[in-house]
Amino acid sequence: MTELERRLRALRDQRRAFVPYLMGGMSPRWLDHLEALVAAGADALEVGLPFSDPMMDGPVIQEAALRALAAGTTIETVATGIAERHLPVPVVVMTYYNVVHHLGLERAASLLSEAGALGTILPDVPLEEIGPWKDASAGPGLATVLLIAPSTPPARVARVAGASEGFVYAAARMAVTGHAEGTGDAQRVVRAIRAVTDTPTYVGIGISTPAHAAATAEWCDGVIVGSALVERVLESDDPAALEHAARPFRAALD
Repeated sequence: MTELERRLRALRDQRRAFVPYLMGGMSPRWLDHLEALVAAGADALEVGLPFSDPMMDGPVIQEAALRALAAGTTIETVATGIAERHLPVPVVVMTYYNVVHHLGLERAASLLSEAGALGTILPDVPLEEIGPWKDASAGPGLATVLLIAPSTPPARVARVAGASEGFVYAAARMAVTGHAEGTGDAQRVVRAIRAVTDTPTYVGIGISTPAHAAATAEWCDGVIVGSALVERVLESDDPAALEHAARPFRAALD
């Protein structure tokens, strides 16, 4: 069992997890924003590494990635920033395969682990091709988190859930990230996952409001909130404003 999974299993006995997402390097104060999210009650953080051709990100996170790339953000600069802040909650890095492949799988995994990250999400790598990254991540102790979509058939749910480390990412809807109405297919996806594993299961994609978060948390172990918070940073580079926006999500889950 990875360190990420041990920590998230312990958390599950206490409360529903609030996992905000923020794009690394999207603003000059992005590290201050991460600390603001921790102050608001985040149980873990998902930090994006920008990529020029994302497949899972909607317009809000795409804009954050463009700003990060324009600022010269790289996997090295994000890792250095995370390492400097010694964040007190688990950090999971989300990016695309080209980013880690370009640097070299072993080097990328070691760099992220040394920075303090406990896991990664590579949404463009299917189960059949994730082996080399999992192998590179095993030594440094990085968990490889896999996603399950509403369209995933039952037999494949069992395979993907069994291979996911740290937690299982349940996609609430067949869509890119962004604002949405309701809870989508979250309940059905989580039910399918829980039929085959007791690994912590977190729901993301379209969790736009505290009410959405609270409703979704009825069925899962935690929620991932991205665009709703990233949009606040795009509008204002004030960590206090982000903390103010994040606190209602924590309160709703409690």
